[in-house]
Parts: sequence; C-alpha cells; structure tokens
Amino acid sequence: MWLRIFIQFTKMKNLLIIAMAMEFLSLSACSQNKASVAEAAQTYPVSKTEAEWKKVLTPEQFYILREKGTERAFTGTYWDNHENGIYYCAADHQELFSSETKFESGTGWPSFWQPINETAVSEQMDNSHGMVRGEIVCSKCGGHLGHVFNDGPKPTGLRYCMNSAAMKFEKK
Repeated sequence: MWLRIFIQFTKMKNLLIIAMAMEFLSLSACSQNKASVAEAAQTYPVSKTEAEWKKVLTPEQFYILREKGTERAFTGTYWDNHENGIYYCAADHQELFSSETKFESGTGWPSFWQPINETAVSEQMDNSHGMVRGEIVCSKCGGHLGHVFNDGPKPTGLRYCMNSAAMKFEKK
C-alpha cells in the first residue's frame, strides 16, 4: 500500500514539474527582461517621456512596448487573424508587416517571415532568460515588438514573433 501511494505521489510530482516547465517556456518564448525601452542607448525619431507614453498607450501596450513585456501565447488579437491588411506599430502608427508575409507558426503569436520594408523594424541583441536572440523594435519609436528566430519558412527562413498588443491592424 505504501508503495502504491509513493508511486502515485511521484507521478503527480512529475506532472507538476512538467506543467511548470511548459508554463515557463510559454511565457519566455517571446518575452524578455523587464528593462525599460527608455534605458536603450539609441535614440528614435518619436521620443516621449514615460508619463507621455502612459497617456497614449493602454496598460498592456505600455507593458509590452515600453517595458519589453509579452502577452501570453494564444491570447493576442492577431495570432489567428487571416484578413488582408497592414500591421502598424500601436505607439506611432508606423507600417511594420503585411498580411502577405504572415504565416501559421503554431506559437500562439502573430508570426511573419519579413517586415514590410527594410527600415520598418530594428534588431537588437537580447540575452535575457538564458537565451541569445534578436529583439525586434519599431525603428520609429523603439517600442518592443517581439523577437526574431531562424526557424521560419522560405524565402527568408526567419520568424518574426510579434506581440499583438504592440500592433494595430488595418484591413486593405
């Protein structure tokens, strides 16, 4: 009897460990440390104080765009959007991505294989969460959009994993 209880306890403990690991991975797949965008050394054409940003962004947008946060997978507005149009920065309305380059990555975040043009976004090094990856920011305001990975489809082989709350979508 004690052996059965011990085996049952061990199975439950292992399931709990697996569930916790999956939760951590889902939160960190496109997230990064909470350092403020204001700490970045680069300057951008659109520049506002934290107080000014808080006036024009929702709390979720501020958390993602200015504090480098992330939304949970499969909860954003655009991860499953299949309409034709353009994705803009939620902070400054700069064109970022076209629906023509959006693809189903299975990650729960809107994913694109290429920005709308070469100057729409900038890539910075992100070493948070024990990973090395490219952070993608809006080249106009420096707002955190998401990350880029080398596991995307042809022709670029890239996956721009973006936060829905960092963008606004307009139908064509």
